[in-house]
Amino acid sequence: MINHAEKAKNIFLSGYNCAQSVLLAFSDITGLDEKTAFKIASSFGGGMGRLREVCGAVSGMFMVTGLLYSCDTLTNNADKIAHYTKIQDLAREFKQKNGSIICRELLSGSFNNDNSPNASERTPEYYKKRSCADFVYDCAELIDKKLQVK
Repeated sequence: MINHAEKAKNIFLSGYNCAQSVLLAFSDITGLDEKTAFKIASSFGGGMGRLREVCGAVSGMFMVTGLLYSCDTLTNNADKIAHYTKIQDLAREFKQKNGSIICRELLSGSFNNDNSPNASERTPEYYKKRSCADFVYDCAELIDKKLQVK
């Protein structure tokens, strides 16, 4: 059985952004190839293009949920409600554990307002200052536990 949380964290630590890490960790279930998942989630790192809005890991969690559970027609309102309920439950659980789903609120220190388009270099200091790897882990773990996708 795949530990998606560990896999997502390792993907993040290898250099992928937070959203890519969560989405890629579930490729065994979603069927997305690495290149497609990489491209789909590329804009969501750093709280959506480093705007520090919704956490990229949370966005990746929502992408996986959409791939697995979204309705496939425009007219099925009951499925849409069920899907949005899953999304809101996941967001609530993440927020209970981490205090927010907003990137700038999750990050502490002077870089939390850095929304320049220049990605930070991935150095040991980068990983010490940010809890992003833990957020990626938490999102993948929530998918496994709440949605029982293992």
